Amino acid sequence: MTPNLVLPGSLTGKLVTPGDRRYAMLRSTYTTRHTPAEILLPETTQQVVAAVRYARERGLPIAVRSGGHGLSGNSSNDGGLVIDLSALNRVQVLDERARLVRVEAGARWAMVAKALAPYGLAISSGDHGNVGVGGLATGGGVGWLVRRYGLTVDHVRAVEVVLADGTLVRADAEHEPELFWLVRGAGAGAGIVVAFEFRAEEVRNVGLAQIVVEASPDGATVRQWADHLARAPRELSTAVVLYSQGRSAIMQITAIVTAESLRRVRPLIEPLLSIGRLLDHRNDLAPYPALVPMGHLHPNVGQQASTTTNSLLTMDDASARAITRAATGPSRAVVQLRSVGGAVNDVDPAATAYPHRHQDTLVIGSVFPPHGGAALDAAWRPIAARADGAYVNFESRPDRAAFDRIYPGETGRRVAALWRRYDPDGVFRPALLTRQPGARQENGRESGARQANGRESGARQTGGQQTGGRDAGSRSGGREQGGADRRRSASRRGGGRGDRRR
Repeated sequence: MTPNLVLPGSLTGKLVTPGDRRYAMLRSTYTTRHTPAEILLPETTQQVVAAVRYARERGLPIAVRSGGHGLSGNSSNDGGLVIDLSALNRVQVLDERARLVRVEAGARWAMVAKALAPYGLAISSGDHGNVGVGGLATGGGVGWLVRRYGLTVDHVRAVEVVLADGTLVRADAEHEPELFWLVRGAGAGAGIVVAFEFRAEEVRNVGLAQIVVEASPDGATVRQWADHLARAPRELSTAVVLYSQGRSAIMQITAIVTAESLRRVRPLIEPLLSIGRLLDHRNDLAPYPALVPMGHLHPNVGQQASTTTNSLLTMDDASARAITRAATGPSRAVVQLRSVGGAVNDVDPAATAYPHRHQDTLVIGSVFPPHGGAALDAAWRPIAARADGAYVNFESRPDRAAFDRIYPGETGRRVAALWRRYDPDGVFRPALLTRQPGARQENGRESGARQANGRESGARQTGGQQTGGRDAGSRSGGREQGGADRRRSASRRGGGRGDRRR
């Protein structure tokens, strides 16, 4: 480490250290408490460039955070330097007719929805307003409108990236196409994406239904839910929380229909009312920002310790039984289901670094203290046996085994090669590529493992939803909040998490 380095003049007033009153609100992530040595709060792209150069000169591990909502906790670190992008939060409509929008990486999705609402525009972007744009939009983005409009990454038209050497690069389909491919699904190891250009969709009001049913222990209710989604028009997307209540399994279903009339909403919702004994039901029309409201915004101070994993699969009877048993077994995992398919599967698997373009269901499992990784693994093994993919923003234990599930085959080889090309010194290299399976972790943090270059293996930009990556570390990743609150917040959250940037 270089002693007594002078902070660049452009970063004067932007450095937070443990003695600063702001430190307590900036040090941690949603799931994990951390103690970084320094936190930088750049407000412009050029200040991000200066921050990267300063951090490298300091020789400290670097973490990058856009929201701090990522499940892995990698958007902060212990003893290192955090580049916090929260002040880069501008949302600008560049071309209203073309629906082209520029969004800086530190914005939260609640802010984006509010800014676009006057134009009648929205971006499908996870399901919790506190998730940071940077983490989710580099990991995938499984949101409320996913079956109709696809993933968030499918709407990215260009990115602005600060590479590990401090170079600022604009990437799109014609300029730096390899970098552009990489950041749409595997942005964690590419550099710091400071801004995105998205093509938004014309969305004002949506149909919103909240349904609660008792689920059959043999998995039949879960299978019927999936079967209905497989047949339903793409206007219908759903998020489900499945949990145990006494001897029963309960399914909380949030269904969103991209329609302006309840007359269109009701026929798509009605089949879901009969998949199990109906306990509660209501539907309404709501403006899109109501799904990711400003009320979601809160500091991330390590308030929700949890362990989370996920699987992408095509639902069948055996999968449905395994999913139901995970929720009702000894670990009492909270299981979330996201309907995918639809527009997601229209995209060529090789078009982006998110290759999972044939499955119909994303299944997420979380356990909370005192249960930990061993309990989750035991509950998840039968589900994993039916799966053929995973999503970076819902994985709280990034390691090489997770990498192989998230980026299988040729995608993984290409991702790893490009991470090394754009970051040869491993400044931003995620734990997905460096941590060995089974490495001991504490509260989502690797205990003591360091890269050969002296940097912490997980201190990178993450993607949720939210997921997760940089979404792998700095992504959104809202999780359920203890007891009944876990179930309530699970029904409100989701999307691409796990990104560190969140």
